[in-house]
Amino acid sequence: MRTVLIALLLAAAVPAADAADDKRPSPKPTPLPKQTSGNPCAAYGPGFVQVEGGSTCVRVGGALEVGVGGSSRR
Repeated sequence: MRTVLIALLLAAAVPAADAADDKRPSPKPTPLPKQTSGNPCAAYGPGFVQVEGGSTCVRVGGALEVGVGGSSRR
């Protein structure tokens, strides 16, 4: 519990320290590169995207399952 509290305090302190050093001009965001050949991961199915800087294709997904049981025995 103590380590979680310390981690939260450090995480809150880091953005405050960065804001104090923000005297330099912020860099302009670079536009994403255009893909002229379409999605190279389309062969794997819908939802697959290419990892930036590599040729690996990934898809993130999830599911939720809830089970309920009961009995009328006494």
